[in-house]
Amino acid sequence: MSSRKIFFCQYFEDTGYSVIGFCGEEADNIPVGMMIEQSDIIVLTPQILVNCLNTGLLSSLSIFTLMIFDECHNTIGHHPYNVLMFKYLDQKLDSPDQKLPQIVGLTASVGTGKSRCAADAVHYIGKLCASLDIECISTVKENLEELQKVVHKPEKSIHETSCRTSDPFAEIMSEIMAEIEQMAKSVYPYLETMSDIQNRAVGTQRYDNWIIDIQKKCRLLQLEDKMEESRLCSALFTYTEHLRKCNNALIINEDARTQDALDYLQNFFDNIKNGPFTDIEQKLVKKFEVKLPQLMEIAKDNENPKLELLQFILSESYHENPETRTLLFVKTRALVEALKKWVEETPSLSFLRPETIFGRNKRRDNIGMTLPNQKVALETFKNSAESKLLIATSVADEGIDIPACNLVLLYEYVGNVTKMIQVRGRGRAKDSKCYLVTSKHEQVEREKINLLHESLMNKAVVDLQEKDRAEFIRQNLQFQREEKRLRDFKKNFTGRVLSEENKRLLCGRCKTFACDTDYIRLINKSHHTVIDKSFKDRYFTKEHSKAKSFDGFQKKYKIFCNNRKCGDDWGVAGNYLSFQNIPLIKIDKFVVENANGSREYFNKWVKVNFKMKEFNQEEIEESFSTNTE
Repeated sequence: MSSRKIFFCQYFEDTGYSVIGFCGEEADNIPVGMMIEQSDIIVLTPQILVNCLNTGLLSSLSIFTLMIFDECHNTIGHHPYNVLMFKYLDQKLDSPDQKLPQIVGLTASVGTGKSRCAADAVHYIGKLCASLDIECISTVKENLEELQKVVHKPEKSIHETSCRTSDPFAEIMSEIMAEIEQMAKSVYPYLETMSDIQNRAVGTQRYDNWIIDIQKKCRLLQLEDKMEESRLCSALFTYTEHLRKCNNALIINEDARTQDALDYLQNFFDNIKNGPFTDIEQKLVKKFEVKLPQLMEIAKDNENPKLELLQFILSESYHENPETRTLLFVKTRALVEALKKWVEETPSLSFLRPETIFGRNKRRDNIGMTLPNQKVALETFKNSAESKLLIATSVADEGIDIPACNLVLLYEYVGNVTKMIQVRGRGRAKDSKCYLVTSKHEQVEREKINLLHESLMNKAVVDLQEKDRAEFIRQNLQFQREEKRLRDFKKNFTGRVLSEENKRLLCGRCKTFACDTDYIRLINKSHHTVIDKSFKDRYFTKEHSKAKSFDGFQKKYKIFCNNRKCGDDWGVAGNYLSFQNIPLIKIDKFVVENANGSREYFNKWVKVNFKMKEFNQEEIEESFSTNTE
């Protein structure tokens, strides 16, 4: 976003037009509405504009004459682009006499959705055009040769390799996980019946899904003996959390070095020792430490064929062209960090001095890179002669412009046709290359299907361009009216009735009482605090390692369940307005107990079935206060 602002500022310099731009956290402490109304050209993220319209800072989209949607293929579902267009189309259909801005959508790939034939693709792209109120699709036709001199399409190839023929690390970790499962079953013999997910192989996403399901069921588990229930649930959470980390280590081991997987586990167990370190955790740590010497020995000589191929591709590329600039895409943050360490510790690759860029964890905002840190890493890679490699997750799929990038590597990284085209397009330099490196044949087949979808998409675009324009506009209008009727129906549909009954929030891990729902208050329609002054006695705090401000709230601490055998993460605390140490809680960390004793679990606040009042300053006569550790 900042690069686009700079571009517009430079282009319109000395023209008399004013240009402003802001995104994310930058918009929290500035009068966005006034700045938009007083400027000619505004560069911003769509959510900021949605917020301005929802809060009344802007009256309507009529103040604009032109709106440009970059990467407009995202105008689907509840993406902010589509939310903006809902408001636009409601105004168009309800008040046809009001002026509206012209819409221009830009994208390298409109996508095909789940299309299986040309007709499906035409329908999908037609709906996208209707959502954007587009009257025509424009592609370069007359100046293709000139375009190809400026925009270079990377040469794409697929490299399928093998996995390790034998993997003693995976064998030992599988044995440890089997033993941990047995320990969990000794606490609760009905473990296998708790989840419907069967045939779970360790080292897979399916196994992780099983853990998530077990923990969800554990939150709702009820026994007559509440002390036993608390003990049992805490134990199951501990066992499953250790199984999750072991499973993650197996996934890292599959795509990176065994040493990286081992480092991941050692870091986890070191952190465990700094926490409550319960009897169960001590037993699990001891079980790992017994195997540690053997695992360390294995890590010295457990080569990964995929890394050998990746090393070969990088070495050859830089041998042919020492000025090569590479973007390496991987699936997870853990793999970003593992491959960065591998590059730095591999003598023939250490000269690449890799930078990394990855996003934030949606549920745990203390994990990941902040937007400013992402910008620094990207600018360092773009402008520094030293860094020749950027390792990234999907956060870099779109919107990153690195003209010198001539090598794109997709390491076990396959998505849909839109992702394929977007990621491939990060190679902007002449004679760019794009390689998929994988040991999974199904990944190869998916990429081949994506290439077929690309052909399907291109044909569908041509079919829509050749369609009679009046008919094209008529069909768009018909779709817009149908979608509006559906939106209006949903608005008028009352849906589930929220209960006014007071309920109890219990710690999801140990079932300790946390607060009554009558004391929960809503801040800025998206954050949730507890105004019961005794609530502070039920949690302890630690300084937040990444304190920051958002929506007028200054985050300072993390809060944890005060049951020292639990210590589960409940959320954050900080300052809001004139009040200090106000807690913000995460609903997915609790279970809701109804007056009749039944319990429910909600992983999002929008799903809760009880009413909550808006935050009211007059309810609080003195500041919140907590003791920090």
